[in-house]
Amino acid sequence: MKLIPALVGLALLSACTSAASPTPQASAAAPCLPGAGTTVVAPAGPAPAGRLPDLTLDCFPQGGPVRLTALHRPAILNLWASWCGPCRTELPAFQRYASQVGDRLLILGVDTADARDAGAGFLQDARVTFPNVADRDQRLLTAVGRRALPVTLFVDADGGIRYLYAGAALSESGLADLARAHLGIP
Repeated sequence: MKLIPALVGLALLSACTSAASPTPQASAAAPCLPGAGTTVVAPAGPAPAGRLPDLTLDCFPQGGPVRLTALHRPAILNLWASWCGPCRTELPAFQRYASQVGDRLLILGVDTADARDAGAGFLQDARVTFPNVADRDQRLLTAVGRRALPVTLFVDADGGIRYLYAGAALSESGLADLARAHLGIP
């Protein structure tokens, strides 16, 4: 029965692949499909109690809706923007970590309050291949009670936010430590 929620999550994210032919520049950026140490600084204040908000965001850069409450698998959501210095530092670590964990964990980037061209350009330059969605109006950032980037959410398969990290730029080993501690991902 665990296969059904995983298939639903895959179907939702596969909706991100547009039927229209993407532009050559867009196809070089991250598709919206699942798959493919340093000391960690604890965030100021407690992690939020609760669940992911019921938001639908468009896959980035191709388009197509992703409903956050329908992911149904453990996930790390990294809220970033091309203009955010720490985000630019940590996004390559997220890419390396995503390559290591494969299908055991969904890594989902959330391009937040960013210009579409700037975000797409940064994804391409950083060679990011894990899925990303766009949140131009910073609805997710606001819903989790934060105003500054980067923010990383560790979410269980039921959509519960297990931990919110809002400290210094994360390294690959820092991500692995937090995923192990809060999601049980080895």
